[in-house]
Amino acid sequence: MTRDSTGAGAAHDPAAIDDPAPDATGRRLFWWVLGIAAFIVLVDQAGKWWAEAELGDGSTIPVIGDVIRFVLVYNPGAAFSIGTEYTWIFAILAGLGAIALVWFAWRVGSVGWTIALGLLLGGAVTHLGDRLFREPGFGRGHVVDFIGYGNWFVGNIADIAIFAGAVMILVLTFMGIAVRGGRTHEA
Repeated sequence: MTRDSTGAGAAHDPAAIDDPAPDATGRRLFWWVLGIAAFIVLVDQAGKWWAEAELGDGSTIPVIGDVIRFVLVYNPGAAFSIGTEYTWIFAILAGLGAIALVWFAWRVGSVGWTIALGLLLGGAVTHLGDRLFREPGFGRGHVVDFIGYGNWFVGNIADIAIFAGAVMILVLTFMGIAVRGGRTHEA
C-alpha cells in the first residue's frame, strides 16, 4: 500500500478509483478512443455508401461462396431484425450508449481498453447516425446492412467493430487488466 502526504493509505481509497480527472496518459488515450471511433464511423459509412451504390438494384456479390456475400438490406430492428417496431428505442439506446462510452473512455489508462472502447463507440455512433438520419425518418431510420453471413444474418462494418470491442472487453476482463491500466488482481 502506498501512503499519500498525510500518511493515509491511497491504494484502497475509493475516491482515488472514482477520480474523474485522468492523468496525461489517460487524456491522450481518450483522444485515441475518439480517433478510433471516428475511423470506424468513416469506414462503416463508406461501406454503406458503396453497398447502396453497387447493390441497390438487388444484386448479390458472393465473396466466399454462399458463406460470405454482399447483399443490401435495410434493417429497422436490432440484431437479426428483432424489435422492428421499436426503432426509436434503438436510437435512444445508441445515444445513451455513446454517452456512457465517452464518459467511460475519459477514465481509460490501458491501450487495450482504448481500442475496445473506440470500436464500441464507433459502432454505436454510426448506428445512431443511421437511426437519426436515414429513411423513413428522424429517430426511425433503418440501418444499412450489407455483409451476409450464410443464411444466418446480414450485418455491417459497425457490427464487426461492436463485436470485436465486446470480445476485447471480455478478454481484458478475464486477463485482469483494469480500465485505468495495470492489473485488477494478482495474476
